[in-house]
Formats: sequence, structure tokens, C-alpha cells
Amino acid sequence: MRAVVQHRYGGPEVLALAEVGAPTVAPGDVLIRVQAVGVSAGDAYIMRGEPRAVRLAFGMRHPKQPTIGRDVAGIVEAVGPAVTRFAVGDPVYAESDQGGYAELVAVAEEFVARRPANIDAIHAAAVPVSATTALQGWRLADVGAGRHVLVTGASGGVGGFAVQLAKAMGAEVTGVCRGTKAEHVRAIGADHVIDYLRDDYTDATGRYDAVFDLVADRSLGRIRRALTPHGTLVLSSGTGGRVFGPFGRIIRASLMNPFVSQGLRPLTARRNGDDLAELTRLIEAGEVNPVVDRTYPLERVSRALADFESGAVRGKLVLTV
Repeated sequence: MRAVVQHRYGGPEVLALAEVGAPTVAPGDVLIRVQAVGVSAGDAYIMRGEPRAVRLAFGMRHPKQPTIGRDVAGIVEAVGPAVTRFAVGDPVYAESDQGGYAELVAVAEEFVARRPANIDAIHAAAVPVSATTALQGWRLADVGAGRHVLVTGASGGVGGFAVQLAKAMGAEVTGVCRGTKAEHVRAIGADHVIDYLRDDYTDATGRYDAVFDLVADRSLGRIRRALTPHGTLVLSSGTGGRVFGPFGRIIRASLMNPFVSQGLRPLTARRNGDDLAELTRLIEAGEVNPVVDRTYPLERVSRALADFESGAVRGKLVLTV
């Protein structure tokens, strides 16, 4: 089968299309013929091996697994003998841990869900990592009706889903983004939009019940000023140093949390098939709508990662296979 491979860390130029062996299907696996695969921040981290801390998990000198990509959507090609919920031909989507930038990927049944009936494979591929991260983040903050929440990086993949999910939960939502993306953030449901180039949301003392921080461009102290006395800060991804990236800040928040009245909640999103099933329900109900900025054929993967890293993206980028 064709797959994107990388044998060293670096920029988009290290990615290349190659012929590789098809994955082995374990008894509990679903073999998916991939039709589309989303581009996520984690793909860029692994591609570059930066921050350096990611190499502890993915290989110190070079990637242990040569194929990246986690958000897959496609058709069931085969199932292992222990699989009970899926059959050949079913349209599905999943978060893969084997590398989804490929024509075929095997995923354990528990991490696979039926594709929402009202969207195609391209839009389904925008969902798994980003929407699951947003859903799990808001659960940490116990978001619901009557709450006022803020999302930094609101125009991106996770941020866009965070805006939509908070609205679906009944919250009042403020999105933070570059001014040129303000209309997009309003269109996906934000009640208020802050242009971070003109205004600083941390000047709004005690205003927000929860902040979902996906950018990490403000200190913990400044963000805490924007929270109500018992508000919650959810930390996920963002910028940071070359070695630890956002992880150093997340560790500091964990150490600080027992000593402050506000909740400082680092988020480590995990694959969860039940969450995907919940997202399917929300998408079919029209409460969440995946946003795809651009698509690229698999052979243009380097261009897709370069565009992703440029930051000039609204929603998600998707590779078609």
C-alpha cells in the first residue's frame, strides 16, 4: 500500500510517499481503507521531534514509527474475528495510533465509530483528535448553561470544536483569534470575539468561568486574573521552549493547583470510542459542524504540513487518499 513515511525528524521536506506493507489485523481490529485523514498539531510535533520531550515517546534519534497521522475516515475493509460492531463496507472514522497517512490502517474496535450520516469522509476526518480534545477539555471545566467561557486559538481545529461544543452545552462563548479570522469564529457560534493583536483578554478581571487555553501566550498569573474566583483553566498544547514546549507550563500549573482557589486543569486527551459516538450524535443533530479549510491529495502531504505550520488555517486541513 502507499503511505507517507519519514525516517528522520525535520520539516515537511522529510515526508515522502512510499510503498510499504499493509498492516496486520489483530483479532479485535478493524481494517479501514482510508479515504481521508486530518492534519493535527501532534503530526507536526512528531514530524519535527519538537519539543524534544516528544522523542522520549516516539524515538530519540529517529521516529520509531515512520508513518504519522491519527484522524482517519474511510470504509471497513476487513475485521478481526473478535469484532462485533462493524462489518465490511461500513463507513467509519477513528483515531489511529499506527499512522493514518496511508491507504490502510488497522484500529482496535473500541476506538472506531460509525461515521455521521450527514457528513462525508473528508469532514469526518476533521473530527477525531480535535473534537475529542475539545470535548474532554470542557468536561474538566464542567461547562454548562449559564457559564461564560473563553477559547484561545478559537479559529483552529481544537479551538473551533471547543467553541461549538461550549455553545451546544449552553454556555456563552468568547473566542480569541487574529482579527482576520473573527468572522469565521462568529460563524461557528462564538457570542464574542477578541482580536489578540488589539486587545488582551486577561484585562477582563474575573469575567470567565472557564478558559480553554490552546495558545499558551499568556502567563498563568495573567490568565488567572481573567477567571472568576472559582473558575477553571484548561491547558492543552500551545507554544513553549524547544525542549519541553508547553509541557513545562502544564507541569507548573499542576504544582500550583492545590494552592489556589481556581482549578488549573492540564488536559491529556485520550482516544475514546464512546466520545466519538457522542460526537457522531452531536454532528447528526446539527449542533457541531466540522470545518475543513482545504484538502490535499496524499502526495502533497509536505505542502499540507507547511500550510498547517504557517497558522493561516481556519478549521482543519485534510488529506484525501
